Amino acid sequence: MNTSAQAAHRIHPIPTPSVPVPSRRGILRLVQAATRARSSLIASIFVRRIAFPLLLLGAALAFVQPCAGAPSQWEFTGDLKTARALHTATLLQNGQVLVVGGSNSSGLLASAELYDPTTGTWTTTGSLAMARDFHTATLLPDGKVLVAGGNNYALGGALASAELYDPTTGTWTPTGDLNNARFLHTATLLPDGTVLVAWGGASSLLGTTEIYEPATGLWRPVSNTHGLARAYYTATLLADGRVLAAGGRIPEGYGIANASLYGPAMRAWVPTGKLNKARYNHTATLLDDGKVLVVGGDKYRPGYTIAIPELYDPDTGMWTFTSKANVRRDAHTATLLDDHTVLVAGGLDYKRVVLAGAELYQPATENWTLTGSLNTPRNSHTATLLPSGKVLVAGGSDGSSVLASAELYEPGAVPANVESPNALDQ
Repeated sequence: MNTSAQAAHRIHPIPTPSVPVPSRRGILRLVQAATRARSSLIASIFVRRIAFPLLLLGAALAFVQPCAGAPSQWEFTGDLKTARALHTATLLQNGQVLVVGGSNSSGLLASAELYDPTTGTWTTTGSLAMARDFHTATLLPDGKVLVAGGNNYALGGALASAELYDPTTGTWTPTGDLNNARFLHTATLLPDGTVLVAWGGASSLLGTTEIYEPATGLWRPVSNTHGLARAYYTATLLADGRVLAAGGRIPEGYGIANASLYGPAMRAWVPTGKLNKARYNHTATLLDDGKVLVVGGDKYRPGYTIAIPELYDPDTGMWTFTSKANVRRDAHTATLLDDHTVLVAGGLDYKRVVLAGAELYQPATENWTLTGSLNTPRNSHTATLLPSGKVLVAGGSDGSSVLASAELYEPGAVPANVESPNALDQ
């Protein structure tokens, strides 16, 4: 595993197989989409980087807020010290949750904070050396957290830098730079303790993949990268150690159905069965039976939102439809609960309205049931399963402001309110 303070290293990129180069118009669409992504995901808070003021209400709610009335599945907990969206949240080995970076109406954030489930409060911890959003955060086997890549428009866009957080000291140290600066990528911890980072974008979408070696703090390119360059896709570690990449958005601006498998033994990507519906900005959740549940997303542009989820079977390499969700959404979260169900919460609906609604997927019956709604509608938030079995939802946007509020979902409690279905026939 990587040790504490180590000077940043940089590997000169090894030539990788070329990806079909999009047209100049295609690249322009990518750059425009990536530039607009921050404002669309946090519901148009930023307009040409000039922010509307945050609501003053947030400052008055810095204490733990009990949920009034009858027992509910969602209750407010302590507010974040800083309102943020497009951040990351990582459950540490000590049971605390590390929230890092993101952005709000003041701009990009380098700050980080810790949530303590025993007190329901947040405390500040060491800040990143470089502010960023659209980054990844990965818990390493030694308990440290690797933050890689992301976006920083003040520094020209995509970042190659990576940093390590040490929970024992509460500080960050630099580690080796990515070979390719990128954001809107994924990062997956592999069984051998290395981290697979794939695709994403810079000035154009990338067709490259690389592996982080914690022992050396260096990145090595993956020589065989299959499939289209993409962003807004998902990467899921399967029970057998392979990684499933599904869907995504390509430079031309629409979703794809392509799926690929990365095999650590081969250190290469190979194609697998395509999704039945092209989609991007969806979620993917590994179920207890080894299958992968893909929910929501858009198929062409925001508003063309998909209600029909799909299941991937690693044994056959094929996708099948499962029961239609009650609500069409993207920019949501999906969390596997201790009772084997999947909690889907928040996001944006097909009319681009921010959602408070939540629902549960029952793998045994392949059915969906509506559950209690969030107290505050939100998208571009994070959801973290705590050791207690509760789910911590933090930050995001309600459509008019970036949020500092956080809520806890308690499975089995009596729902106080349930949002109406909107799935229709998609």
